[in-house]
Amino acid sequence: ESRAEIAGLVVQREANARWPRDPDGAPLYPGAAKLLSSDERARLLESGAPYALRLDIAAACGRAGDLSWIERGEGPDGEGAVAARPEAWGDVILARKETSTSYHLSVVVDDALQGVTEVVRGQDLFWSTSVHRLLQQLLGLPQPAYRHHRLVLDGAGRKLSKSTEATGLRELRAGGATPAEIRRMIGLP
Repeated sequence: ESRAEIAGLVVQREANARWPRDPDGAPLYPGAAKLLSSDERARLLESGAPYALRLDIAAACGRAGDLSWIERGEGPDGEGAVAARPEAWGDVILARKETSTSYHLSVVVDDALQGVTEVVRGQDLFWSTSVHRLLQQLLGLPQPAYRHHRLVLDGAGRKLSKSTEATGLRELRAGGATPAEIRRMIGLP
């Protein structure tokens, strides 16, 4: 289904009750395309229609079993083992017609190929680590440790992001911010 079709399905289903959401607040994929026959799927692919390849999260979680990761940063309970909850994300996208691989799949494969042993990123990606642990387990990839840090926020409290054309590290440094000030901004000593 297209994003518009998925949104329509969610609106229909929310007429009775709130549709489940992922940790970021987006509605979970309703799964209507799972009901298509293999012949119908093949016909749609051959027609050139847009598509997304999704991971059947229930089957994947059943195969992988219980998962966790080592948090060295600022998780909800501080440092230590964190129980992964990939099912909270629903059937995540692994690839689309126009994008050969998703962020989730790309980062776990890239980290493994580069021998990354510790991943450092913002707290906004904390719970997506659950999906990454699931993919690592399914693909037989090594498990790095993770360090999630507080986000650097602008004056209005919004995270600094390339997608919003926010001030970047280079601009902060050019504006006179010292390395110590920038470390404090993200909660590092």
